[in-house]
This record gives sequence, structure tokens and C-alpha cells, in this order.
Amino acid sequence: MARRKLENRDVRKLNQSGKSGISVNLPISYVRDLKWKRGQKVVVKRIKGGLQIKDWRSPS
Repeated sequence: MARRKLENRDVRKLNQSGKSGISVNLPISYVRDLKWKRGQKVVVKRIKGGLQIKDWRSPS
């Protein structure tokens, strides 16, 4: 697989996972900057113009 050009690094494809799920791969540098781990819960919220993905916090 060839490396993407520097200006195209943030372009990602939507992938089908199962029958009704859609996934997108995030750049590993973003995940490392946010200190997210595999299996961590996140909240996906629809906002004007896109989606917002935030860390899930338990209601305690």
C-alpha cells in the first residue's frame, strides 16, 4: 500500500462492519494525542455539519 500525500492524510474511507454498522479508521496520531485506548467507550453526537466524538464519562 502506497503512502498518502501529506495533504491527503486526513481523508478516510467509510467501511462496512457487519450488516448494519459503519466504521471509520482514525489516524493513530490523533488517538495517541487524546490518550484513547482500545475498547474505550466514546460518545458520538450529531452536530451541524458533522459528528462529534468525545470520551464517555460515567454519570457518577
